[in-house]
Parts: sequence; C-alpha cells; structure tokens
Amino acid sequence: MVSHSGLLTVMERAARKAAPRLRRDFNEVQHLQVSRKGPADFVSMADQRAERTLYDELLKARPDWGFLMEEAGEIPGNPEKPRWIIDPLDGTSNFLHGIPHFAISIAVEEPRPNGSREITSALVYQPLTDESFWAEKGRGAWLQDQRLRVSSRRHLDEALVATGIPYMGHGDFAQWTRIFGAIAPEVAGIRRLGSAALDLAWVAAGRYDGFWESDLQPWDVAAGMLLVREAGGFVTDFRGGDRAMERKEFLAANDALHSRLHKLLAGALR
Repeated sequence: MVSHSGLLTVMERAARKAAPRLRRDFNEVQHLQVSRKGPADFVSMADQRAERTLYDELLKARPDWGFLMEEAGEIPGNPEKPRWIIDPLDGTSNFLHGIPHFAISIAVEEPRPNGSREITSALVYQPLTDESFWAEKGRGAWLQDQRLRVSSRRHLDEALVATGIPYMGHGDFAQWTRIFGAIAPEVAGIRRLGSAALDLAWVAAGRYDGFWESDLQPWDVAAGMLLVREAGGFVTDFRGGDRAMERKEFLAANDALHSRLHKLLAGALR
C-alpha cells in the first residue's frame, strides 16, 4: 500500500476538515448566502467557509508559506518557501444548482533556483464521493492507493474529451466555436461537467481521454496539471508549448491523442 508523504498528509487532512461542512451546505443549498463576483460568477458562504478552514489548517502546518486562493487572493509568505494554490470549491455553479460534481483543489508550488516555480504536490478531493486524487512529482498519480495512468486509447474516434464552454463574461466564444467545430466531428464524444479540477483528475484516471479549456486561473488547474503529468500524460498550451499558465490555455491527453488534438486545435486557430 502506497503511503502519503508528510506534506500530502497535511493536504488531505485539511481537505477532509473542510469537506463535512461542504456536504452539509450542499444538502441545504437553498439557505446559503450567495453573492456575485462578476457576470455569472458567484461565491457562496460555502466557498468562503471551506477556504477559511483550508487556510487555517495549512497555515498551522506551514506557517511561513504563502497562499494563492480563489476567494482571498494572494497572501505572501517567505519567498524562498513554497506556496499553496487553493480552490476551496471548484464547480461552484454545480454546487449552487444541486449538481453533485465539485471538488476541493490544493497544490504546492515550489520556487526553483532559476527563479521559476513548479507544482510538486497536488490533491483534488471530491467530498461527495470521497475520492482523493493526489500526486507528488516523481511519485506518480494516485486515487487513494490505486496508481493512475492516462488512457491508452490512440485514436480520436474512440476518444471522450472534456472541455469548458465560455459563458457570460468569460471566455472567447468565437475561438471556442472554431475549436469545437474542428474537434467534435473527429471524436467519440465531448463532455462539459463544470469542474476543471475534476476534468483533469479524470484525464489522469483514464475516464476522459483528453481535455481542453481556456481562460482558467491557476487555482482551477494547478493540482490537475500535476495529476495528468504524473499519470503519464501531457499538458500544454494550445500551441503545444509550456506556457499554459501564462496563456491560460490548457490541452491535456496521452501522447498520441495530445498530438492529434493539438493539430486540430492549431488548425482551428489559424
């Protein structure tokens, strides 16, 4: 049986501390206070309470680390230390509509000697199914104690691909329509379930064969990107490069399907 590192134990403990209240709030969602951050962009008391619990637990464990969180933003720590990247409730719209598909996402981003930063630990936890997807750099990706591998499918006509669809005030409708028009006729199916963290975790688990989406924030994807890579997959920007975070473009799949999807994407963007 694979064992967590001490750091992953801290992350899982924090997620499981926040999860019971999320489950309770989900069952009483009609009573939650909800505010609007922007067009079609909502935050609930559930998001805020979960984020506070995660913050308190992780700060207690690593008091000199910084934070980047969806609701509270950036909280600086020691710049020579790692920082936490947290989405306390990825899939808020699902949550608020009573759709049982959302997750807690926690990633650790470490500074490198060249001044860049990299994700080295990741956890995506689904409170309703009790599924804990986790990864550490060089140790693989796991669902509880089951090793994960990306799908082995090689042909687009067998592939089930996930995406996110632009909505009011978010995303480039014209670009997404061109990409959808290029990919949809070539694949077995496309799904939009509303949680990028779970989309990427499911690519790592081989449930999806690929994923693309743009206009995402670091807390949406940081943990999921490491899960896919540690499960043997690739995550790039739409041009096949390593500037996914910078460009806010994310394409994930195994090696064969990534190459094929990238060609379709590149053709759609010309």
